[in-house]
Amino acid sequence: MTRADPTDVLLVEDDEHVRLATTQSLTLAGLRTQGVESAEAARAWLQPGFTGVVVCDVRLPGDSGLVLLQGLREQDPELPVILVTGHGDIGMAVEAMRDGAWDFIEKPFAAEHLVEVVRRALAQRRLVIENRRLKAQLDDQRGAGPASGLLGASAAMEQVRTLIGTLGAARVDVLIHGETGSGKEVVARTLHAAGGGRGAFVAINCGALPESVFESEIFGAEAGAYTGANKRRIGKLEFAGEGTVFLDEIESMPLALQVKMLRVLQERTVERLGANTAVPLACRVVAATKVDLLALAAEGKFREDLFYRLDVASIALPPLRQRREDIPLLLSHFCAQAAERLQRPAPAWTPVQMAAWQARDWPGNVRELRNFAERWVLGLVNEAPPAAMPIASQPAALPQLPLDEALADMERRWVMQALFECGGNIAKAGERLGLARKTLHDRIRRLGLDADAYRSG
Repeated sequence: MTRADPTDVLLVEDDEHVRLATTQSLTLAGLRTQGVESAEAARAWLQPGFTGVVVCDVRLPGDSGLVLLQGLREQDPELPVILVTGHGDIGMAVEAMRDGAWDFIEKPFAAEHLVEVVRRALAQRRLVIENRRLKAQLDDQRGAGPASGLLGASAAMEQVRTLIGTLGAARVDVLIHGETGSGKEVVARTLHAAGGGRGAFVAINCGALPESVFESEIFGAEAGAYTGANKRRIGKLEFAGEGTVFLDEIESMPLALQVKMLRVLQERTVERLGANTAVPLACRVVAATKVDLLALAAEGKFREDLFYRLDVASIALPPLRQRREDIPLLLSHFCAQAAERLQRPAPAWTPVQMAAWQARDWPGNVRELRNFAERWVLGLVNEAPPAAMPIASQPAALPQLPLDEALADMERRWVMQALFECGGNIAKAGERLGLARKTLHDRIRRLGLDADAYRSG
């Protein structure tokens, strides 16, 4: 094994026979183990980025295991170091645990006990490494300019960010299509920021605005234009100035007002109710819908010409079930926000829990995931980590999905099933699926799965 190879356990033991026997026990348990004879050799092996754990004898030639522990704590306070002690060193080991040792094992020890302790330490280590990776990914995306609010490393979200970068400065009208809770307003605000953030961002929910006040709210009104209009009212389109007007649930706009909106967008001017002069329209209009507007137009419930006028450029926002690999990043972000707001620690999750969450469909999309994060931080999620993936023990009918999405969903289920049945062993799962190891590894990464979550023991 070379330093470039992934290592689960670095064993520091000066007795060659004990070192070889212990290395063999750990290796037979499926743990990639490297043995060295001294603290000095261990330091040379432990390069930055080491993701495993350290098992170290207290008494070593040269620097002791306690000296090595102190140095490793300074280098990486979250690196689990398991000390191996003789009977006379137990008091010393207990004191070392107060100083940051993860656990200690007394000689002579059973191989099964050592494997159990190492597995627990390694599971904790993987959680730490995953949290660091997610934090680094969040930091990178937060510093990525106006589109930094759109979290996710999936290809679908990369495409959305690219579109926003292209459309932001162009300031053309945009139609956003996405399911409820998928983040349409976040995209609209990001477009506004990408356009320089000039003027105001004005959000209007067309479905929540009463029809009786719709026209005056959107287009404005002069004093005396209708009963109760005692003074001039500036409409939302005019108020936005050079900013952005976001028309959410555009499909709910009354048909009679769709005609006037069409004229406003064509002429780029707006007339207040009761006025005879037109005011130039300087804002960008971003509309959003969760339905097929052309299908609605075919039913006579939406103006086809307004659809084409709004659809100068369009952004299709994928539902969460089509970008499951983004769930860990999003959940980490939402949990951090909730923890800060609620003044509570953000609890960690296990790889098995995350694998189960990634298998969910999340019909409420990102909004549902955000609410779930709130409950998770509050300790209101009453679910134990599943012993097995639901797909392995409770087969269910496939959801009604478009063909490409259904095929992707089936692929994910098959891969999850194979990983579960093979205990996370990629080579064996590849044989079962008829795929080369590297091919399956690439698919696991693309699907956002974690093979380690399926390891037995």
